[in-house]
Amino acid sequence: MTAVPSRKTLLNRTWALCAFFFLPGLLMASWATRTPTIRDVLAVSISEMGIVLFGLSVGSMGGILCSGWLVKRFGTRPVIRSGMILVFVGMLLMSLALWLASPWLFALGLAGLGSGMGSAEVAVNVEGAIVERMRKKTLLPMMHGFYSLGTLIGAGLGMVLTSTGLRADLHLLLAALIVVVPTVVALTAIPSGTGQERSTTTDIKAARAHRPFWKDGQLLLIGVIVLAMAFAEGSANDWLPLLMVDGHGFSPTSGSLIYAGFTLGMTLGRFGGGWFIDRYSRVAVVRASAILGALGIAMVIFVDSAFIAGVSVIFWGLGASLGFPLTISAASDTGLDAPTRVSVVATTGYLAFLVGPPLLGFLGEHYGLRNAMLVVLALVMVAALVARAVAKPDALHDTKAIQTE
Repeated sequence: MTAVPSRKTLLNRTWALCAFFFLPGLLMASWATRTPTIRDVLAVSISEMGIVLFGLSVGSMGGILCSGWLVKRFGTRPVIRSGMILVFVGMLLMSLALWLASPWLFALGLAGLGSGMGSAEVAVNVEGAIVERMRKKTLLPMMHGFYSLGTLIGAGLGMVLTSTGLRADLHLLLAALIVVVPTVVALTAIPSGTGQERSTTTDIKAARAHRPFWKDGQLLLIGVIVLAMAFAEGSANDWLPLLMVDGHGFSPTSGSLIYAGFTLGMTLGRFGGGWFIDRYSRVAVVRASAILGALGIAMVIFVDSAFIAGVSVIFWGLGASLGFPLTISAASDTGLDAPTRVSVVATTGYLAFLVGPPLLGFLGEHYGLRNAMLVVLALVMVAALVARAVAKPDALHDTKAIQTE
């Protein structure tokens, strides 16, 4: 006999999931704000820095490719726990790498960080979807907002610590130690066994009868949207402070401040986006977000002004904020086998993190980082054009009925 979770239990579970979004965001911003210093300590060029950042991409992709199977086999709690352990170990390796001035060890640490975050990604989203159904309330955008809140606070702390002259290796070590206790506490609110596969004969027959994802045109277009929006988010996480320092002549501290503006836009977009989604529709919000993000990126590329740079990164953050949670929701309710569809979309999003750093690093080395961002701008504009792919099934049917009439 299955016990129905109490309201307090579900509330604690919700806050635990918010913590598992917040903590990785805090850690990502902690090292992202120090990229100019990290580049100098490791003594690498822009293109070589892109190769170092490739470690994060490889680790993230490896983690997320395994996470779907791991969740079905072991449940969400063990996957989240092992992922957070990898995140902690990765941060320790990154701190040690800066102390030793070793680019390869830093890339290995980034791989550990990315692997941990990637493996926990699907598990946390599966948990979030389950809690949404139990509470009968839209929660995933707000949960993703806590990731952005983590990056905002991490960016603010990074700016302060950069201005005080604290060594980057000590900064990363401190950030790693801070997340230990919250992680242990939050894990106690996640029940065991959630997400484990218990398929019935009917479920298996339905899954076999369902067409594979590569033949699902709508899912592929959703993948295009998440690829573009994740590329926009990831390029800012990886390159924005360095872009402002090298491309616009800002100091490292000011570059961190500009990055904080981007994370502010991400945070506001994710916490406030739910209201707009319910009021207007996913299609309208995706299209508006892509246009707003394109405007921000274009201003960064083409305008030389400190004030405009500060405003533009907020637009950039607002535009990229809802891409991932919206496409995850769209993937889960537009066809059968929601876990597989969510995994496909999440993997596509991480493909942007895999390709982005070395591609932008190569282009930045030859044409400058500002010109390299033209690739990001083009992709975001494509996302605006195919935004209709995230429409809810009922909306699609209604549209087709109207066209038929």
